[in-house]
Amino acid sequence: MSSFLALLNSEQVDEELLAAVARVAPVIASKFTPKSTTGYLLVEDASTDTNQIITHLDNGVVKAIVPLSLAKSLLGIVPAHRLLLLLDVANVSAVSDSVRNAVSGVLLKTSTLDMDLIQSVSRFFVGAAVYVLSPDPPSPSIMRKLAAIGASVVIPFSQLTLGSTSKNSISVADAFLAPIVSDRSDGLFPTVVSSDPHGQRTLGLVYSSRDSVSESIRTGKGVYHSRKHGLWRKGETSGATQDIVRIRLDCDSDALEFSVVQNGAGFCHLNRASCFGNLDGLAALERTLASCLVDAPEGSYTRRLFNDEELLRAKIMEEADELCRAKTKEEVAFEAADLIYFALTRCTAAGVSVKDIERSLDKKAMKISRRPGNSKPQWTSKAEPSQAESSRVEGSSKASFDRNAPIKMRTVEIAAVSLEERANLLKRPVLKSDEMIAKVKPIVDNVRARGDSALRELTAKFDKAQLDTPLLLPPFYPLAPEAQQIDPAVREAINVAYSNIYKFHAAQIDGAPLVVETMPGVTCTRFARPIARVGLYVPGGTAVLPSTALMLGVPAQVAGCEKIVIATPPRADGSISPEVLYVAHKVGAHAILRAGGAQAVAALAYGTETVPKVDKIFGPGNQWVTAAKMLVQNDTDALVSIDMPAGPSEVLVIADETCNPAFVAADLLSQAEHGIDSQVVLVASSLPEAMLAKVEEEVDTQARALARVGIVRESVAKSLIVKTQGPEAALEFSNDYAPEHLILHLRGASGWVNRVKNAGSVFVGPYSPESCGDYASGTNHTLPTNGYARQFSGVNTQSFQKHITSQEVTVDGLQVLGPIVATLADCEGLQAHANAVRIRLGV
Repeated sequence: MSSFLALLNSEQVDEELLAAVARVAPVIASKFTPKSTTGYLLVEDASTDTNQIITHLDNGVVKAIVPLSLAKSLLGIVPAHRLLLLLDVANVSAVSDSVRNAVSGVLLKTSTLDMDLIQSVSRFFVGAAVYVLSPDPPSPSIMRKLAAIGASVVIPFSQLTLGSTSKNSISVADAFLAPIVSDRSDGLFPTVVSSDPHGQRTLGLVYSSRDSVSESIRTGKGVYHSRKHGLWRKGETSGATQDIVRIRLDCDSDALEFSVVQNGAGFCHLNRASCFGNLDGLAALERTLASCLVDAPEGSYTRRLFNDEELLRAKIMEEADELCRAKTKEEVAFEAADLIYFALTRCTAAGVSVKDIERSLDKKAMKISRRPGNSKPQWTSKAEPSQAESSRVEGSSKASFDRNAPIKMRTVEIAAVSLEERANLLKRPVLKSDEMIAKVKPIVDNVRARGDSALRELTAKFDKAQLDTPLLLPPFYPLAPEAQQIDPAVREAINVAYSNIYKFHAAQIDGAPLVVETMPGVTCTRFARPIARVGLYVPGGTAVLPSTALMLGVPAQVAGCEKIVIATPPRADGSISPEVLYVAHKVGAHAILRAGGAQAVAALAYGTETVPKVDKIFGPGNQWVTAAKMLVQNDTDALVSIDMPAGPSEVLVIADETCNPAFVAADLLSQAEHGIDSQVVLVASSLPEAMLAKVEEEVDTQARALARVGIVRESVAKSLIVKTQGPEAALEFSNDYAPEHLILHLRGASGWVNRVKNAGSVFVGPYSPESCGDYASGTNHTLPTNGYARQFSGVNTQSFQKHITSQEVTVDGLQVLGPIVATLADCEGLQAHANAVRIRLGV
């Protein structure tokens, strides 16, 4: 937080004072002017049009300071870090939790600096910035007291001076340095000097005094304190002067950072840019190109690029294309480096620095309102995916592509690859679980701490749905009107699917106890009990997924779970799709949680005021859902388990010369359309080249007829054809790969099932498409991905059961078993264990 903010309360402000203040503190202005483009906008009129505020934020205002009524209107529209709340002391109590969490701080207007009051406000706005606007100039000691309770002061420009602090004014340097402390006997402050144009490259470490900082603020030049010679005006003799961009305090106010534009040879006395070595990376490239622009010899390649705009343009387009086609991490890095070289050459020729680019990026990042971001017509020859489709497929790309380019998979001959290359073929895209868990943890913690209030706010933020309560209870279905609005054909399809899934899962129930007499008089038993409370996550929002509700709800119903809670994101009006409501009724769900993402997982794991806590969470979802499930299952306070790790959808098809190429292509595409990260593999078992070519032709033809062809084009490009010699080698590769779905297009396909060791679900023969298992054959479609089929089963009835063992020992049985137990207990030194037997045997 800044040590103070400066209020531009008059348009007639001394330019030297304004420049000095801008070096150390944000400037608040009530009008958006060139003087305040990097500052804060103060909006005191509650009738101000919110669109006008958003426009100011789009144009570069860092934060808007708005009254309570405007903050409510901007809730969920403007990010919290771009809003401050303008409050009088009297209306602090009127701030709701939703508003408090929608702003990054508060500007408090008060007639007196009442420390107890300010401290209570700071506690209410925990973790947020608290600024206080007082009519009287604060003294440095008052500012230090404010800093100690987590608050800063707003000082009108009329109370600031570049001279000495007096009764009616405070110097800018004294205001800036008020909270700083030094742990050195000489009172100096360690100071890090960074180069502003070069990505905050550290130039060196120096020391500052209050006098040197004051002169730097006033003059805008780098001035420090030499421990030998006193004030040190950098570059005074060498010419390597510095222009101050800004001066900042560190987080605990005992060190400074000077961001500067370094002139001359460099900061270091060795005529280097930095005391820590020469520039590297982009900074070094920028310096080299700037030098080449001036003195590159005629005939050199860089000079050709500077002189020949067409050559440079062609190289930029060529390298951009090669970057888009790169596959491996190394290839992407290599091609990106080439593209950056030519792009920076173009910038250098136009007088554009890396800092100019960074400023443009920062300006773009300030935008609240956003354009759709669709590519221009010349870079795409197909209509962009619809907004709904794009939102369904997380991470879907809108990169340009050539509609006429073939949609095809890459091919490898398994016998010709090395062991290392074979291992790489088995790898899936790496899920950066640690990074995702770090992202979802604040969401999970928020719901855990604030319950329904957090759920409502997060649902408004992510699903754009305003809810009075997140939980729906019976008898809202099937009697609710929306639950009846189902196409009769869809209703009948759900009924048939339900019947098949129920029949198959009912056959899996572990009913009769297992009873074994291990020795005379010793009977051991294992019996099953349903998991009492289960949470079923059904992805939703723009998508309608009654099939997932069936696949999770039916086995829970069959197992006899006491409480079934279905969590699914609501639509914008807060409703749930009637198809999902209908399934919820059929499987006997006890409640529907209208929430998605990490927030839904957190509510199920910990419970809220209305949402019951569950014992196990099931269901697929995006990487936010997966990360949240992984997080809560490892929290002993949650005491919740999950079904299995999840990842992108997968299919592996094994086909020989008996296959129908059209069927094989259709099976591959049925998974490829899930998303651009779908994993699709064709293992060609001695497949003739002509037939393999026919499969590839069918993939291209069928893909072009799909509505999601843009997604399919990307996923297929990453997909793989593996050529093997015969079904034995094909099954060996498949078992190593451990696919989610395995489809056998083989002669005598059913005879090969006994060779399958690792797979989520197997589809046998030409008339067993994977989509049957996804919807209605009876098997479950919630299956292990990412190779976890080596260790995990798909969801089944026993996933919703737990097993308990018991033993009953008779007197005669203990006579035989007891001495054995006592001997082993003595061996382990557990006397009480042995005594529990001996006391019964009377020995």
